[in-house]
Amino acid sequence: MVKITEVSRGSLAERCGILSGDALISINGEEIRDVLDYRFYMCEKKLSVVVCRDGETLTYNIKKGEYDDIGLEFETFLMDKKRSCRNGCIFCFIDQLPKGMRETLYFKDDDSRLSFLQGNYVTLTNLSDTDVERIIKMHMSPINVSVHTTDPELRVKMLRNKRAGEVLSYMKRFAEAGITMNCQIVLCKNINDGENLTNTMHDLAALYPAVSSVSVVPFGATKYRDNLYPIEQFTKEESAAVVYQVEDFAKKCKDYYGEYIFYCGDEFYLEGGLDIPDGEYYGEYSQIDNGVGMIASMKDEFDDAIEDVEYDGAHRTLSVITGALAYPFIKSLCERLVDKCINLNIQVYKIENDFFGRTVTVSGLVTGGDIIAQLKGENLGDAVYIPKTMLRADGDLFLDGTSVCELESALGTKVVTVENDGYDFVEKLIGGN
Repeated sequence: MVKITEVSRGSLAERCGILSGDALISINGEEIRDVLDYRFYMCEKKLSVVVCRDGETLTYNIKKGEYDDIGLEFETFLMDKKRSCRNGCIFCFIDQLPKGMRETLYFKDDDSRLSFLQGNYVTLTNLSDTDVERIIKMHMSPINVSVHTTDPELRVKMLRNKRAGEVLSYMKRFAEAGITMNCQIVLCKNINDGENLTNTMHDLAALYPAVSSVSVVPFGATKYRDNLYPIEQFTKEESAAVVYQVEDFAKKCKDYYGEYIFYCGDEFYLEGGLDIPDGEYYGEYSQIDNGVGMIASMKDEFDDAIEDVEYDGAHRTLSVITGALAYPFIKSLCERLVDKCINLNIQVYKIENDFFGRTVTVSGLVTGGDIIAQLKGENLGDAVYIPKTMLRADGDLFLDGTSVCELESALGTKVVTVENDGYDFVEKLIGGN
């Protein structure tokens, strides 16, 4: 049973007599446990909705359009608790967080429902056969799977979960049922790289087209790794070698399947001193939220946006803040924009990550405290622009708890957030808003 917390005014549910506080038991005879059950069985045009009120079971019959909502609200988005991770991954980023941060940052989710609904990556280790059957029955597709390696023994070692090897069989069941999977490999030096990476790519390619894309991203280390599994960082030369290895295999897939399937994260290219491929290489950017093709996408959008740019000629001095890894790229975009817009001056600042350690170079992990420490007292002009990825989903706090208001007060100027989008980047900078 799931408690109903609100019934929308004028909704089908209100009109038939369902009340806030009722407990939803079933729809058309199917037990409702969470949001997936609810959405799946709600698609019928005729519903028999059973609720419990003060110990009494009541049934309401509702006729509706196939995708119409009946107006029920529940305590949480999932109508259930998030499933937490049961692994002890040797590369886990959350294990490398310092103490004293927001409590929510320490929660490790591994929930297949969030994989389907929000694109989260899951390891499959906390799924039961019943869960797998439900995924297949409801055709929950796509699902994003953190694979890392297809070697069962090594996967057990990397995830520190005795089920980590056996649950790889679920992927074959999903493939047979036509469930699409996007996969990721967090690559750890001298652990799942080299020959093991090649073997893993072979195994995943064999599941194409069910496995439609695979990202290969580097392990990220903070300075808080005391007493954790020792993992070395890839050198510049080793990062480049990983790119060559993945690209070579991807080209073979392209020749055989018509798709590259395998893509390195932008970080490997930048750390290896290599040029990012053109946007065409990434197809539909299926792994962009995993840091794959973000720069290519932004460059293509920027190229389009700057062609038609119209600047009002006002004298403006602006500051753009970015992480160490993306600094050369962002600086090059700003230089092109300044060349195009007379009287526009843009200063680009690279923020070193002292909060997590300077081995962390991505913009999304830059903290407000580091920005203040490195830029306070600088003449930052009319406004400061930061990527929206530096803030939590609500858009108000950095990872260290610094608020946008606190940043504006410390820097003495307005702070503007920018999407990871070339059009938004140009529009915000030339508009001064």
